[in-house]
Order: sequence, then structure tokens, then C-alpha cells
Amino acid sequence: MLELFQVSKYYGKTLAAKDVSFMVPDGTIGVLLGPNGAGKSTIIKSIAGLLKFQGQIQIQGMDSRQREARKIFAYVPEIPAMYQALTVAEHMEFIKRAYRLQTTEEEIREILERFELWDKKDKLGDELSKGMMQKVSICCALMIHPRVMLLDEPMVGLDPKAIKELKIVIQELKAGGTTVLISTHMLDMVQELWDMVFVMEKGSLIAAYNRQEVQDQDLDQLFFRVTEGSEETRKGE
Repeated sequence: MLELFQVSKYYGKTLAAKDVSFMVPDGTIGVLLGPNGAGKSTIIKSIAGLLKFQGQIQIQGMDSRQREARKIFAYVPEIPAMYQALTVAEHMEFIKRAYRLQTTEEEIREILERFELWDKKDKLGDELSKGMMQKVSICCALMIHPRVMLLDEPMVGLDPKAIKELKIVIQELKAGGTTVLISTHMLDMVQELWDMVFVMEKGSLIAAYNRQEVQDQDLDQLFFRVTEGSEETRKGE
């Protein structure tokens, strides 16, 4: 479970996020939406522990900054960060040691093969395309077997086959009880995945939907209804 309680963030005197609160239960796929400058990146980085913030974020009931919470949390950033001098296999080994995992070589091979990286295992970080780096980042996150997984624009740069595989993986995580939060502007890519959606604008959460309650509407309708509608329309939600 992922919970945010009145999370706010200032950059100097500029307010980037104001009193953002929402909850994504176990076994649920949440999607965070918003136009450029809405505050999504601020919230994502706050959850990931990359920013200081006001308020509270909990992972499985623990403060997100606690070590025990970080052990069951995985983050796939929009821009993959890889060590140039480490190979793909060495990145996996690094995560294994950092998290003190018992992952076997066979399990690592299975993860890499799912994203067609096994034959790239000896390639260095600076030899990979952005799409390949994104796949390595996903594989490293999956090796943790997280209880909460955060993906920021995870499908940007991926080839169609990798996008298909990632969607399958996300559904598997959901079936296994993992909480998944996806931040994206590619609405069509998550249309069949989402259970809950949270819409931000100008640093505030302006709408939240549960799929079971709006079964006759697609994600585009819900998003543009609140971001392009009048103030009166929003208040009537």
C-alpha cells in the first residue's frame, strides 16, 4: 500500500505541490496524470526519496524514508541512470548485493530474457540505447520483488514488444498483491491497466477516480473532463 498525507513541496518561494493526499491499496494499479508543470514529477521524486517535502508518505504503513520501507520499494525513473563502466549483468549483481537478495543466476537470466537482454548482459552501460537502459532499470526493479513499485513514464523509448511485456509484468505484480503507481502522459498505454487514476494540475490533486465507479468512460474522457472543464464542472465531480 502507498499512502500520501498532505504532501507539499516548495522550491524557494515557489509552490510545486500543495497538500497532495491519495492512497493506492495492495494489488492495485494507480495512474498519476497531469499536464506539464502539474506537479507530477515533484510527487514522484518525493515518493522515490529524491526530494525533501512536507507531509508524510507511507509504504506498507512505514514512513517512506525508513530503511525497511526502502527494501520493499522499487523505482523506475523516466531517465534511466546507469553506471557507464558496469555491464548489464554487473548492474543486476549490484542491486542483488545492495538489497542483500538471494536471487539465483537462473532467476536473473529469466528476468533479463523477458526483456531480451540476456544476450546484452556483457554490454557496458554507455553502450546501451535509452530503450535498453530503460529495460535494465525495469529488470533491476523486478529483482527486488517490491511490495510497492513506482514507474515514471516507463514506456517512453521502449519498443512495442517490450511495452507488451511490461504490461504483462505490471498485471502480474498486481495479481501478486503489489501496489503499482505509474506516472505518464501516454494515456493509451495504460488504458487497460489502471484501477485508480489521480489527476494533478498546478500542484494540486484536482480529481481521483476508481475504475469500478466509472466503467463507461475511458481515461481520455476522464482526464480532459477535469483539465479542460470549467471550475463549475470540476466542483460537480
